[in-house]
Amino acid sequence: MLDYLFRAAAEPAIPLGEEPVRYHEFAAADAAEPPADINTELVGPGGRLFSAPQLPQAPAGTDGTNAHLMIRIMLEDIALSPLSETLTEGNRFTVLSDLDRLPVSARAEWGRLLLDMLRDVPQVPDEHCKWRFRRMLDEDGTRQLIVGAATRFDPVVQASFSAYVQLRHHEVTSRTGRTEDSSTLGVLLTPRRDGKRPWDTSTVRVHGDLELSEGELQVYSEAWNRAFDEGTVSVAD
Repeated sequence: MLDYLFRAAAEPAIPLGEEPVRYHEFAAADAAEPPADINTELVGPGGRLFSAPQLPQAPAGTDGTNAHLMIRIMLEDIALSPLSETLTEGNRFTVLSDLDRLPVSARAEWGRLLLDMLRDVPQVPDEHCKWRFRRMLDEDGTRQLIVGAATRFDPVVQASFSAYVQLRHHEVTSRTGRTEDSSTLGVLLTPRRDGKRPWDTSTVRVHGDLELSEGELQVYSEAWNRAFDEGTVSVAD
């Protein structure tokens, strides 16, 4: 919405009541725009191009399912969660803004995927944990969104997810060379087993140069990239 307001503000003024016409003109122009030429290898082998108009022509939820509500619930979870002492409301707004960049036209499909992820990470013995992930990199390669699900949430899972987000951020920025302009937001859903609510929502956001040591990179890469090579972590595409 804010992107649209800035876009409309740069245009000549129009009579009161005609804004819907301008919106739909912009939306039609977006739909006709050809996809940008993006190097999908920036996210590693297997990356795929996804193109969606910046402005949707149909309102969110018109597909008749509740899957699109998944993103809204995640936004509300983040908006209502208590902040740690080191974070501010400004940090919360930044996280909400990053997540809200997911195209409206893609939200139902992502919602169905997230529901499938939650169903696919059943309770297992404490020494095991199943993970599911999807990543999205914007067209200029500076904003990365990671959503995922894991069997449970505890200090080990929390640290592991933070390491995954840092590793993927480092890998992408090493390929783009735009470290200082880049950020990565990770959102992890973990099922609740106590009946109080279906799941918990946790976030990790990093920006710029993380100054990871060679030792940290080696540990993160051995843990996560080996897991992907061995097929013990699932990636939705």
